[in-house]
Amino acid sequence: MRLFKLLGLGTATALATVVASASSAPAATPTPKTGELTFRLVAKQTQISFVDVGVPGPSQGDEFVTSADLYRGSTKIGTQGGVCTLTRTAPNDEFDEQCVNTLTLPGGQLTVQGLISVTSAGPGDIDLAITGGTELYRRARGDVHAVLLNPTDTQLTIRLVIL
Repeated sequence: MRLFKLLGLGTATALATVVASASSAPAATPTPKTGELTFRLVAKQTQISFVDVGVPGPSQGDEFVTSADLYRGSTKIGTQGGVCTLTRTAPNDEFDEQCVNTLTLPGGQLTVQGLISVTSAGPGDIDLAITGGTELYRRARGDVHAVLLNPTDTQLTIRLVIL
């Protein structure tokens, strides 16, 4: 239940916790068992940089480097850092980018990645895969659905599956 308390979530019924039983560990660490949980956070951008490689202007291989603070309500509970690399460019400001992000949350980190297609109207809603994690999230899978709220804030709906 430590995971849910750390994330500020009220119910712990979706995932139970167990005490790790490594004899060499100085203290037992609770870890989630199998199960699924969905929760929302807001990522508030703190920095963004565009790394222009090769031909000036958007081209294959250019990168966006971002960082954000993660909030549950008005409480900051973590940070996010990521890199998106342009894999395809097209006329009218359309492009694809491969993004790799790490969310640092209470109890460990989640890794997230996926391909995002951006049209002249913007990226629309974004769906990325949870590819793993550390500590409490070491067996994590699932997905993240992102909706841009404004130029600096993104709502993240995280469907966390512990295998």
